Amino acid sequence: MIRLNFNSFLVPALMLILSISGHRVASGQSSVKQGPAVPVNFCIDADEMELFLLINEYRQQYGLPPIPLSKSLCRVAVFHAKDLFLNHPEDSPCNFHSWSDKGFWTPFCYPKDESKKNSVWDKPRELTKYPSRAYEIVYWENHPLVRDTIIMVWKMEEYFNDFLLNKGRWQGKTWNAIGIAVYETYACAWFGEAPDPEGEAVVCGSQPVKKVREPAVTPLIPSTSVATGDSVSSAYYIIVKTNLTEDAANKLVNTLKTGEYPGADILKFDGKIRVSVFGSPDRATVTAKLKEVKKTYKDAWLLKR
Repeated sequence: MIRLNFNSFLVPALMLILSISGHRVASGQSSVKQGPAVPVNFCIDADEMELFLLINEYRQQYGLPPIPLSKSLCRVAVFHAKDLFLNHPEDSPCNFHSWSDKGFWTPFCYPKDESKKNSVWDKPRELTKYPSRAYEIVYWENHPLVRDTIIMVWKMEEYFNDFLLNKGRWQGKTWNAIGIAVYETYACAWFGEAPDPEGEAVVCGSQPVKKVREPAVTPLIPSTSVATGDSVSSAYYIIVKTNLTEDAANKLVNTLKTGEYPGADILKFDGKIRVSVFGSPDRATVTAKLKEVKKTYKDAWLLKR
């Protein structure tokens, strides 16, 4: 029997439910019966596909192969994200890997019920035709999710990063399937070593897409260094606002420039307009500055480009 431990932590206005807390994988065969096929009309939304692409692009930077987008694991992720939001099975003594008694699935209070013969990681086999166990990470905020924040946190938090890049205790594992779901204030990702016999998920109303997009060639707007006042192309940015109109972003930047953030600037890429208050190629400098910025902007976050 292998026991994998994972911690959770809280940041302002954001709780990260780190996966696999108290995770135990039992040896031997499970008694879980194979679930039904995924409906032929099943699809995911554009934001979920975007998060999937961001994960594989990140892996590509480290020479890792893309993970196929599993139709079955996406189905499981959708079920769980909705169950968490609508029914809150995570109430004590259960945690965010738990399943309520409000669905057609077997209820599961994790880790309380993990001593039973079946594991919570058998849910893919129970709910779909996925042939083996898979493992989940769950992310929660107290307001609707933004994919940029999700991927940013997964990259910055060491254990998430190890999971995405097959480092640490996941080194040597090969992920042959991933499922993604984002629903209101919850995001779930399921990872499995077995290929999905159901194939890959697609965005609603579209055809299958490449596992990894071609690298973006649109240059970023240079950020201004607070320390020197020189225009530099920064690797790390502190973002205080996103999804703004250009007019609203310009007004905010002008206000910030006349106050305590003379290096405030607008970043335009990926179809979004963001407002940055500080940028630098040195991550340590930006991380230290982020602590100061959070005193004014509690939801400020670090963007690496």
